[in-house]
Amino acid sequence: MTAEDTEPLRGSTIGVTAERKAAELGALLARRGAEVRYAPAMHTVPVEDDGELTAATEAVLARPVDYAVAVTGSGFTGWLDAARAGGLGERLIEHLGAASLLARGAKVRGAIRGAGLVESFTAPAEEVADVQAHLLELGVAGKRVVVQLHGDPMAEFRARLRDAGAEVLPIAVYRWTDPTDLPALDRLIDEVIAGEVHALPLTSAPAATNLLARAERTGRGEALLAVLRERVLLACVGPVTAVPIARAGLPHLIPERARTAALVKLLVEELPRFRAQDSGPPHR
Repeated sequence: MTAEDTEPLRGSTIGVTAERKAAELGALLARRGAEVRYAPAMHTVPVEDDGELTAATEAVLARPVDYAVAVTGSGFTGWLDAARAGGLGERLIEHLGAASLLARGAKVRGAIRGAGLVESFTAPAEEVADVQAHLLELGVAGKRVVVQLHGDPMAEFRARLRDAGAEVLPIAVYRWTDPTDLPALDRLIDEVIAGEVHALPLTSAPAATNLLARAERTGRGEALLAVLRERVLLACVGPVTAVPIARAGLPHLIPERARTAALVKLLVEELPRFRAQDSGPPHR
């Protein structure tokens, strides 16, 4: 067995902008020979700290809910935990139990069942587009639809449901701020522009958004975009994460499954090939 087999990413430098999954992602990449440079691009703050989540939960409890969309397991669980802390937990679970619960994927389904609830639908491809199509097929005119957000605000998703006649209640479990270590993010941006970073695996839409926004705010936006278009392999863990990257017109890859391991597998398969050619990465 050769070094290429055991360490296929040896000689490649990969930037990790994740906060919550940084250690897991970095360890998987390092195990495959990559040099990993860490620079969280955002910091997660629970919304309940400033009362917004409690107010949103009370709005949900004000009247019966027809459909509730759970986008992430951690977000759905975080919402229930925050409700319990505020004395609304039992009421919220009972309220959601009378609604049709739709899960974006298997992890979310597990969180729903872990709360003693039962889902009515799980997206087969683990994409919010599947959930949206299912809701529109069922019909949402005059219905109250709760959407648990995580990452991207899902503005287009919510607008489409409203256009179809639904009352949409967004539940933002977290908000995002600049990372606690801004100098580290600035260094990573400089290293990317200098051609020292070969790939950026992205695991959340807020991190992707703030990476680009930080470069723009500090006068390096065009320089970063120019390098990302041709010299860096961008890999997004799923379609939600890819939204700000696609909006910026940047080429990127998405694994078949929205999992950290699948993201690493994609890099192992594509990065050596990408580095061996002069053109940018293929779209997927």
